[in-house]
Amino acid sequence: MNDLPSCPDGMSLAFYTACLAVTSKRPRTVINHILIHGFITTEQLGELYGYDHPPRAVRDVRENGIPLETYTVISNKTGRKIAAYRFDTTLAVAGRIGGRKAFSKQFKEKLIKKYGARSALTNETLESRYLQIDHRIPYEIAGNTSAESVESYMLLDASAQRAKSWSCENCKNFQSVRDRNICSNCFWAFPESYTHIAMCEERRLDIVWSGQEAKHYDRLSSNASKVKKTPQDLVKELVTRYLKNGE
Repeated sequence: MNDLPSCPDGMSLAFYTACLAVTSKRPRTVINHILIHGFITTEQLGELYGYDHPPRAVRDVRENGIPLETYTVISNKTGRKIAAYRFDTTLAVAGRIGGRKAFSKQFKEKLIKKYGARSALTNETLESRYLQIDHRIPYEIAGNTSAESVESYMLLDASAQRAKSWSCENCKNFQSVRDRNICSNCFWAFPESYTHIAMCEERRLDIVWSGQEAKHYDRLSSNASKVKKTPQDLVKELVTRYLKNGE
């Protein structure tokens, strides 16, 4: 017990005990640093602990029920504004301290049986080991949902999960509003049927060309380059033209 950080001045014993109850390596690393130094920056998360996606490490702490406040500081290294995080002891919620549930192998198999072994956001088929279980509505807003509710979860590859994490954490609903209904109509939660993306009037379409189809993408990319467009812009132009001609 001698290697545990001591309880900071002004922190309640209940909050301190909740911090020590978190045992997973990544969130515990962040928690210990804040207990000792009072805060942690995105720069420190990357340079000291090697986290290439700092917001994910911070989210791990929040998903374990430990509230954090986000603010900005000036980097001593670059002179730029960077994000910093410290405990917000006013937001501790009884019943959530201690963390999100771990998912069983059987539950993951249920998700694959229902949705297939594919990333929900890109529809790309992947091996099961490359897919991660994610709450459709962020844990910070909806909390844990019954493991029986397969519809409340989705399968994502690591890249898609990082993209969702970044977008959610920069969404006004995640930061302050905390309205579950807003999330229910968001692309990141229900890409099958949505009306906005992080509260912005947007639509998106991810297309994967596989196997023999790859040559079609190469041709598309070559044609786009010739007219100084991106493949995405050329696809939108072609679709728009198709829809106009069909009217």
